[in-house]
Amino acid sequence: MRWHGRGGQGAVLGASMLGSAAALYEGKYAVSFPSFGAERRGAPVQAFTRISDHAIRTRSQIYHPTTIIVLDDSLLSVVNITDGAQDGASILINTRKSAEQLPKMPASLNITTVDATAIAREFIGVAIVNTAMLGALVGATGIVGLDSIEKAIAGTLPEKIVERNIAAAQAAYRKIRGE
Repeated sequence: MRWHGRGGQGAVLGASMLGSAAALYEGKYAVSFPSFGAERRGAPVQAFTRISDHAIRTRSQIYHPTTIIVLDDSLLSVVNITDGAQDGASILINTRKSAEQLPKMPASLNITTVDATAIAREFIGVAIVNTAMLGALVGATGIVGLDSIEKAIAGTLPEKIVERNIAAAQAAYRKIRGE
């Protein structure tokens, strides 16, 4: 999986929490890591998560992702988020727009949209969307269970914000699943 975000939105931490959910609570192998230079808050960043049933020996960037997570739809005009995407790849985009309203993307890709910003503001109180996007990702792909995401959030974030972030993940999950 390849994550696209802006510095401060939580792409790196989201990728890490997803890896923790898979490795600690699902019994899978996982690695996650960021890719950025001297960028600062607001600059485009990438992060990566690999999940497998077998030991992972590759530690390079993911050049041909099967899943792409976009935390900020303004990146669609700045970064080629579909670069290298495999046919049939799933793309999850945080936006108020529908998939049809977004810039044209290859028809071979499966686009899902969710307004994670609104969910984060409602449940967390700030527009840090990583936990909402984790819930949406699990709802769209089933890569890990929602309970594993909740445990990873609880094991990563400060106790005083855990409950709000879990609520955001649950709300995004329900939104994607149409519940």
